[in-house]
Amino acid sequence: MSSSGSPCPDPREDGRPEIAVLLGPDGRTGPLTEPGRIVVFRRDRGVWEPDRETAFAIDPGIGLRGLRHAMQDLLVFLGGCRIVIARTARGIPYFELEKARCTVWEIRGDPAGQLEEVWREEAEARQVPETAGIPVPEEITPGNYYISVTDLQEANAGVSSKQVLLPFLRRNAFRSLVILCNHVPPWLSVEAMTAGCRIEAEQLGDHEFRVRLTGGEAGGCC
Repeated sequence: MSSSGSPCPDPREDGRPEIAVLLGPDGRTGPLTEPGRIVVFRRDRGVWEPDRETAFAIDPGIGLRGLRHAMQDLLVFLGGCRIVIARTARGIPYFELEKARCTVWEIRGDPAGQLEEVWREEAEARQVPETAGIPVPEEITPGNYYISVTDLQEANAGVSSKQVLLPFLRRNAFRSLVILCNHVPPWLSVEAMTAGCRIEAEQLGDHEFRVRLTGGEAGGCC
């Protein structure tokens, strides 16, 4: 179970929390890129119950503009709900949810028994101030980005390379990303393969590596 995005406030004035779940035909979580239904669960007196639902499907042929329009329709349906659970979330759907300050959780299987845990972790996250000054990759030329996480890895100052890189990778909206680091993050290869990107690592010296990811959505390879 993993999450990304900013912790969100209570969705309604009455303070009763909501969590949206993308369910497939089998009643288990499905990817945002496959047809299913969005069910918004609402917590009342410690019990999570379905509050509303809508069919959800993204047609690959609608193009970028159509895809963003479909995600805007979804956000209208969500209303104040800003926690979303899906089996996987990648590319433009993930990016649009992130822009709307949704927290996206990736959970496999039946999510019903995990809603309370998700909400408690969200509540705990709201008690921790967001870290200021987290670096982001710099666009050197259109679609091509660069970032150095060497200082972060050496300082161990509470901000990890994963916190910096993972949201950017999951947007999947780049042609290439060059990362300078003192070691190759062990999670990076799996995440790159999941995103459909190629990864090349080159050792430049002692504790100095250059990692290049290519094949992001901006390059039309995913």
